[in-house]
Amino acid sequence: MAAKKGSFWPGVIVGFMVMVLLGSLPALGPLIGGLIAGLIARGGFGGGATAGFVSGIFGAMIVSVILVLGGTLFFGIPGFLTALGVSLIIVIATLYFGILGAIGGAVGGALVR
Repeated sequence: MAAKKGSFWPGVIVGFMVMVLLGSLPALGPLIGGLIAGLIARGGFGGGATAGFVSGIFGAMIVSVILVLGGTLFFGIPGFLTALGVSLIIVIATLYFGILGAIGGAVGGALVR
């Protein structure tokens, strides 16, 4: 990965943006985002999986923050408590995004090599 400098974080950012844009596709959004992150990161199987996993984690964190802030702003304290409960589900979904992103990233990284 030393020969391909500076491609990990751009891969993570682009993969994250693709996950957000394709978020309405249940399993394909994270898989395609991870695949693109792995292709851009060009780190082989392991580097692609890492880039896909990190982009999946970022996607889950952003969705969690949006839910908590949106629930608090629109519904006050009951909305905040509801959003915290939903955020717990999002933490569980982080595994979903992260694992599917890692699988897609591993495939993308393996395709580049």
